[in-house]
Amino acid sequence: MALPRTARTGPPPVMEARRWIAGLSFPADRPLLNVSQAAPVEPPPLPLRSEMARLVTEVPEAHLYGPVLGLPALREEIAAQWSADYAGEVSPSQVGVTAGCNEAFAAAMSCLADGGDEVILPTPFYFNHAMWCEMEGVRILPLPARAGLLPDPEEAAALITPRTRAIVLVSPNNPGGVEYPSGLVRAFHELARDRGIALVLDETYRDFDSRSGPPHDLFSDPDWDATLVQLYSFSKTYRLTGHRVGAMVASEARLAEAEKFLDTVTICAPQLGQHAALWGMRNLAQWRAGERAEILDRRAAMEEAFATLPGWTLLGSGAYFAYARHPFDLPSDTAAERLVTEAGVLMLPGTMFRPKDDPDGAREMRIAFANVDRSGIGALRDRLAAATLT
Repeated sequence: MALPRTARTGPPPVMEARRWIAGLSFPADRPLLNVSQAAPVEPPPLPLRSEMARLVTEVPEAHLYGPVLGLPALREEIAAQWSADYAGEVSPSQVGVTAGCNEAFAAAMSCLADGGDEVILPTPFYFNHAMWCEMEGVRILPLPARAGLLPDPEEAAALITPRTRAIVLVSPNNPGGVEYPSGLVRAFHELARDRGIALVLDETYRDFDSRSGPPHDLFSDPDWDATLVQLYSFSKTYRLTGHRVGAMVASEARLAEAEKFLDTVTICAPQLGQHAALWGMRNLAQWRAGERAEILDRRAAMEEAFATLPGWTLLGSGAYFAYARHPFDLPSDTAAERLVTEAGVLMLPGTMFRPKDDPDGAREMRIAFANVDRSGIGALRDRLAAATLT
């Protein structure tokens, strides 16, 4: 008897890594440096928590079902801010609110691909994207990211077959950190449009992009929604990870299909989280700018640290991540587990971000630095420099 698809899919990588530290203790003068997960560990800022407390006690609707595609006011706010930020046209009817960005991806894939269809994923890929495709029986076509961890549209074109339904990009990238140039995103959009497939663009980390202008110009096309499906998350920007709020920006027709998926999984995104996201969008622009500046400073600190870290090669950095080639004479999954006990560092191996038969994964590591300040980054550099795994 064939195994069900979940049994044929590997365990969640972050949960797997947490098992490496189960039962371990670390001295107070050398605490664990956990750079494994790209999620804020602090609660939302106090003004937002105060508003959420008010919502809990004073707004009955925060405890009830809401519209499947999200609060109308939140959809309107997303549409208005996206139109301004991208110098384009996005209407509220082209916005759906989801229970986090992972659900937005799952909803998008359910609209686009059936079992046996294909989706192009640049490698290294975001592991939850790969896991969902595997569990849905959608074949992954790996597209190697090469110099600068940037994928090549011409290579992608050569992969497309009659069963290919979408190209998936993540920018700023998870796990690589790199920001895809506007021209590259445009080239992938034109390829997808010309071949009659979708471009799924995950911009979970858009608020930490180092560029001052729009990261791309796709929303300026009058018919952008014929090809583009954009995904977003409120988790990182407002520290709402436990409240599960994301967005899918796409055509009305695709959102009508997504609504079927959402109604059978969560019915609607959590109402408290949606109200919190709306308040954050309207009131926390200055705070958000400060968070962005801090993340960009940590990115600079990581680049400075790796410039003097013997044996390590920084392949990409940005938003929450650095992606690097390690110097150890061990595969990365073994080295990552050994680093916990021998260096007090928890990071994720490249094997979690590539297909099992891709040898590059054994030489790579992802470092999520968003929860490590400059001092902690310095300590990380020193511990990695002293590690001699054999």
